[in-house]
Amino acid sequence: MIRIFKVEQDHLVELTDLQSLNLSQDVAWIDLSSPTLEEDRIVESFLKIDIPTKEDMQEIELSNQIYDEGGAEYMTMMAVAQVHLDEPVKSPVTFILFKNFLVTVHYNDLISLSQFVARAQKRNGVPMPSSHGLMMGITEAFINRIADSLELLGTEMDEVSNEIFRSKKITVRRKTDVLQVAIRKVGAKGDLLSMLRESLATIARMISHHHAILDGGDFKHLKGKLITLSRDVGSLNDHAGFMATKMNFLLDATLGMINLEQNQIIKIFSIAAVVFLPPTLVASIYGMNFNIMPELEWIFGYPFALILMIVTAILPILYFKKKGWL
Repeated sequence: MIRIFKVEQDHLVELTDLQSLNLSQDVAWIDLSSPTLEEDRIVESFLKIDIPTKEDMQEIELSNQIYDEGGAEYMTMMAVAQVHLDEPVKSPVTFILFKNFLVTVHYNDLISLSQFVARAQKRNGVPMPSSHGLMMGITEAFINRIADSLELLGTEMDEVSNEIFRSKKITVRRKTDVLQVAIRKVGAKGDLLSMLRESLATIARMISHHHAILDGGDFKHLKGKLITLSRDVGSLNDHAGFMATKMNFLLDATLGMINLEQNQIIKIFSIAAVVFLPPTLVASIYGMNFNIMPELEWIFGYPFALILMIVTAILPILYFKKKGWL
């Protein structure tokens, strides 16, 4: 799908036809969302530049993510899509700066772009009417979206922490279920955090290259905005690092508590085995089939054997309690 936006004074206006744009005068943004081959060719024919394919955008080499070709600057960052659906996926987004035009290419629906469009279509929505200004606005929308995701992630991790460490008056079986669910949650949130950190790294690299592009001209106000965005990315990256440490702690603590629960169960079986061992020994002795046994003809032989088994079972229990093992 092709969406076409033109900057009029201080806001965006959506158009329906590329031919209504003036390539030499207008400031515009062309958004290619999951474009078909035909849509790629339409934009390529209009701007006389190449549109990267999905496979090209997924290349991890720096030379395939940031480069210039035919007078256009290509910069690719890694966004995270479907966070709100709890099914996050990595989604590369390519920015192409060509004259006064900005072209974005992506293959997932991105809330950040929708939020930017909604804001930019209002009055004073585009304070810097240029292709560079549009790119910075979109980049800022991605950064804000990552900040929101990290904030939500932090809240969810606090809830998991409460479930792990502050669960009271629950059965052993229920506690084990809670811990197993906690491991899955921590693992899933860890994957999301890893994606968000990767996104921040690619945004930082893109901002650095964008700043280098602006060094060649008089873009003082744009450079100031880039410095602010760079600081925001650095701050979020530090916060994401703290959250990663916390997640590792929660994961280690959860595994440790599961091991403790399992050890407690094994301990119970071990104590039960030790408690019943002496009575079993007594019963085994009096179960032997010898002709001459002192208690065989004794009238109190049977109750004596029962009492002896009970006493030998109680003594280990008292000993364990004295040692603090129970």
